Amino acid sequence: MSQESNLPELPVTNNDSFVVIAHRGASFYAPENTHSAFKLAIEMKAEMIELDLSITKDGVPVVIHDETVDRTTSASGNVGGFTLEELKKLETGSWFSNDFRGEPFPTLAEVLAYTKDKIAVNIEIKTEAVSSEINNGIVEKALRIVKEAGVENQVIFSSFDYRVMEHLEKLNPDMPKAILYEKRQSENLSPSELVEKYKVDAFNCSYRQLSDSWIEDLSSNNIPFFIYTVNDEETMKSIIAKGATGIFSDKPDILKQVVENL
Repeated sequence: MSQESNLPELPVTNNDSFVVIAHRGASFYAPENTHSAFKLAIEMKAEMIELDLSITKDGVPVVIHDETVDRTTSASGNVGGFTLEELKKLETGSWFSNDFRGEPFPTLAEVLAYTKDKIAVNIEIKTEAVSSEINNGIVEKALRIVKEAGVENQVIFSSFDYRVMEHLEKLNPDMPKAILYEKRQSENLSPSELVEKYKVDAFNCSYRQLSDSWIEDLSSNNIPFFIYTVNDEETMKSIIAKGATGIFSDKPDILKQVVENL
């Protein structure tokens, strides 16, 4: 490998080499990508939260997984068709449970205001939020928010859109970044070849994609790899045994127990 791996600091750590990541927060127990889910992950002593980043019509980075607001709010339409003020009026918790009625639509800045020194953050930038323009694009805006929050050493960026890796390399080559495997853009390159080509620090993929040949390739090149989304205890144990650096789970409390009892 041509570069050293550069992973974020973990404010809370189990003091082992494995990272417990709360997928969209503790999203089995609270609505995904909300303050409630992220704060619950902190309470559960997860070591990192993963969140999905999109952008509003007026250019504000906000936290939501889907391209549209249809599944997780009371409205319908593309995220990018709403201003922040309009998104803030939407109901984002009651789809999950009436216990979360009134849950506010989160911005990246709001989340990073309370994660500092409590939990590391994986910021996944959604493809629909990315443009070819680097200047004032979502990557530059997100980097600015991370800097303003003072969490540059506690964050890692990831994306299925490989342009994000290129933008990060130009804007802040020291910022930790992980490539999320996307077959079409990968052009039959191996994980280690992708890591080298895009100058990233880690490789992320689904547990269904993780093959023996990939494990050999990653391990022999000392590349950290993170696996999503695993909620079953036996699968957790299997992935850990294969040498994964971390797992994304909707049930970070269960994953933490599995790790502690190995």
